[in-house]
Amino acid sequence: MEIKISVRNLIEFVLRTGDLDNRYTGASRMLEGTLAHQKLQKSSSEGYCAEVSVKLSVEYKGFLITIDGRVDGIFVENNLTVIDEIKTTTLPIEIIGEDHNMLHWAQVKCYAFIYAAQNNLEIIDAQLTYYQLDSEEVKIFRKSFHIEELKDFMYSIIEKYVVWANYTSNWNTLRDSSIKNLKFPFESFRKGQKELIKAVYKTITGNKKLFVQAPTGTGKTISTLYPAVKAIGEGHISKIFYLTARTTTRRVAEEAFIRMKENGLEFKTITLTAKEKICFNKGSACNPDQCEYARGYFDRVNDAIFSILSNENNLSRDMIEAYAMKYKVCPFEYSLDLTLWADCIICDYNYIFDPRVYLKRFFMNNKGDYAFLVDEAHNLVDRARDMYSSGLSKNVFLEMKKLMKGVDKKIYKILDKVNSYFIDIGHKCDENLGTIIETEEPKEIYPFLKKFIKEVDIWLIENAESIVFEKLQELYFEVMFFIKVSELYDNRYVTYYETARNDLNIKQYCLDPSFLLSEAVKTGKTAVFFSATLTPLSYFRNILGGGEDSYKMKLPSPFFSENLCLLISDNISTKFKNRENSYEGIAEYIKTLIVQKTGNYMVYFPSYKYMNEVVSRFILKTPHTDIIIQSSSMSEEERVAFLERFQTGTEKTLVGFCVLGGVFSEGVDLTGDRLIGAVIVGVGLPQLNLEQNIVMNYFNEKNYLGYEYAYMFPGMNKVLQAAGRVIRTESDRGAVLLIDERFSHDNYSELFPDEWSHNIKVRKSKELEEHLKNFWD
Repeated sequence: MEIKISVRNLIEFVLRTGDLDNRYTGASRMLEGTLAHQKLQKSSSEGYCAEVSVKLSVEYKGFLITIDGRVDGIFVENNLTVIDEIKTTTLPIEIIGEDHNMLHWAQVKCYAFIYAAQNNLEIIDAQLTYYQLDSEEVKIFRKSFHIEELKDFMYSIIEKYVVWANYTSNWNTLRDSSIKNLKFPFESFRKGQKELIKAVYKTITGNKKLFVQAPTGTGKTISTLYPAVKAIGEGHISKIFYLTARTTTRRVAEEAFIRMKENGLEFKTITLTAKEKICFNKGSACNPDQCEYARGYFDRVNDAIFSILSNENNLSRDMIEAYAMKYKVCPFEYSLDLTLWADCIICDYNYIFDPRVYLKRFFMNNKGDYAFLVDEAHNLVDRARDMYSSGLSKNVFLEMKKLMKGVDKKIYKILDKVNSYFIDIGHKCDENLGTIIETEEPKEIYPFLKKFIKEVDIWLIENAESIVFEKLQELYFEVMFFIKVSELYDNRYVTYYETARNDLNIKQYCLDPSFLLSEAVKTGKTAVFFSATLTPLSYFRNILGGGEDSYKMKLPSPFFSENLCLLISDNISTKFKNRENSYEGIAEYIKTLIVQKTGNYMVYFPSYKYMNEVVSRFILKTPHTDIIIQSSSMSEEERVAFLERFQTGTEKTLVGFCVLGGVFSEGVDLTGDRLIGAVIVGVGLPQLNLEQNIVMNYFNEKNYLGYEYAYMFPGMNKVLQAAGRVIRTESDRGAVLLIDERFSHDNYSELFPDEWSHNIKVRKSKELEEHLKNFWD
C-alpha cells in the first residue's frame, strides 16, 4: 500500500502536543511571515537555494511511504551542506532558546535526512533561523548530524505513523470488501431510480458534473450515495462530501447510510455540527485559560481519534460528543480532525464553498479525488451570492471611531478617514435618489481598510483585555473579508452604495456565482447537484457553474398523479397593487378547501403582512377552526412544536399559516394524513428590492433573461417546494390549490412539472367544492 504525506503533516500529526488555543494572534501575520521568509532568503549569501522541493519513498513493514516537502533554504558552508528552516515569531527574541520548539527540530531533521539520502551525504547540518517580526532580529541555531542518526530519528517517526497506516490499510480492505458485496438496500427500485443511480455512477467515474431534477419520492439520497459508495470501493474516488442546506436533510443522509450498514456496509460517516451548537463550554473562548477541553487538547486527541475509529462507524453528533467528553477534548475541533479519517462527510454547503469557513485541510492547497453530492441544490444560488458578497456600514465605523477616541490615536485617525469617505459617498447617493451602482470595485477605500487592518492587527495582539476588544475584532474580520472579496471581484460583480435608515451601506455584490462555484468544485473530482425543484434545469446548470459538457437529467414523479388534486384559481390577482382586493376571496377559498375533509392543511403567503390580513378574515369565517401561525423569529424549539401539531388521525381540522420560502415550505416531511392539503398564494416572486433588480439588469444584458433569473425562476421553485409538502409517499393523497392569475400564463405554466398536467381551473368557491368532493369521494 502506498501512502503520501508531507514532512510537516507527518511531524505535526505524530508529535503534536500541548493546548488548543484560538486566541487572536494576528490574521495578517501569515503574510508577514511569508514576506520575512522571502527577505531572509534574498539577503542570504550567494549559493543559497530557496524553496527546494524534496521527496523520499521508504519501504517499511509492507508500506511504500512517500514523504515530501519544501525546504526554506539549502546552502554549502565550510564544505558542509546546511538545511535551513526559517521560523517567524512574535515572542521576544531573547527568550527563544535552542530547544524552544522540538517540532521545529523534528521538521528540519526530516528534511536533512531526505536531502542527505538523496545526495549520499554522511554528514549534514540542520539550521533553525528565528526571525522576530516586530524587531526584525534574527537568531540562528545549527547542529551537525550523521546520516545514521537522522535515519534512526526518521524511522522512529515512521514507526509511530505506521500504527495509523496499518489502521488505514486494514480499514480500506474491510471497507472495500463490504462495498463489493453491497446490494441496493431496498427490495425494488422506484420509478426512475435505477436510471438515476446509473447516471450518478457514470458522472463520478467520468469526472463530470450532473444536474438532476428528481421529484419527491424518487429516493434521491440513496440513489446518489449508493453509486458514490460503489465508486469508492472501485478506487474512482477516495471520499464523499454530502452537502446540504438543512439539518433535516442531513438526517436523511445518515439514515441512508444506516440502512446500507444494516446490509453489511463498513463505512465511516461523520456529520459536522456548527461550533456554536456542539461546544461544551458555551460563552467561553477556545483557549487553555478558559476551557478545559482546549487545555492539553493535542496531548489527548490522537487517543480520542484512535478510540472512536476502532469502535464506531457512525460518527454522529451524539457519538462525537460522547467520545469528546470521555477524552476531554473540544468536540468541534475533534470532529474536524476526524474528517481526515471519514469516508463520507455530511455537512453544510459552507464547508466547501464559503471562503470564510471552508475545510482548509482538504481544499487550501491541493485537489483531491472527492465527489461532491449537493442536495437541495436550488438553495445554493442565494447562499452562494451571500458567501461571495461582502458589505460595510458607515454607522459601524462611526460607532467604533467614538469608542477608540482616547484609546488608540492611529486607529482613531484611520476610522475618521473611513467615516469621511462614507460621508462623501453619502452626498453622491443623495444626488442619485439614495443609490449608486458601479461596475468597478471601490478601490478608493482599499488603502484606508488595509491600513486599518495593519494597525488593528497589532493592537488586538497587545490589548486582549480591553473592553472594546470584541467589537473591534468583529469589525476587523468584516474588513478582512471585504478585502478578501475584492480579490474575487470581476465582471460578475457590482459595487453598490445605498442609504437606508440613517445609515450608508457599501457592498461588493456577486451577481453571478457560477464561476466561483465551478472553481470550488475543481478542488474535487466530480459533483452531482440534485433537487426536487431544479426548474428549469438549464438555468440551474448555468448559475451553479456547470458547462455545456455537464450532464442534465429530469426524472418523472414515481407517484400516481391522481393522488394529487391540483386546482388553480386564476381569477384573483396577488400582485402587490391588487392585494387589498384579494383578502376576502382568498379567505373564502381556504374555507371552502378545508371544510370538504377534516384534516391538517398549510397555507403559504408571499409575506407576513399579507398572511395576517387574510388570517383575520379567515377567523371571522371559521371561528372554531384550529389555526397555528408562523412568526418571523421562531426558535428551533418553536419550529419543532409547530410541526408537532400536525399529527395523524386528527378529529379536528388544523390550518397552519406560513410564509412561502420559509422553514415550513421545504425540508418538511409530513407523511400520510399529517398533511392533506395546501394553499399557495402567489407565484413566489422575491420581493422587489435593489439587489434583485441589479441581478435582473445584469442577466438582461447577458442573456435577455433578467426577469426570469431574478424573479420568475426563484419564485416558481418556492411554489414547487411548498406544493411538494403534500404528497410524500406512494400512499399519500392530498389537494393543492394555487391562487394567482399568473398561474394560467404560459411563461409560468411551462414551468409546471409533468405530473401537474392534470390541473383543473376553478373560478368560484362552488367549483372548488365540487372538484374536492369528487376527489375525496
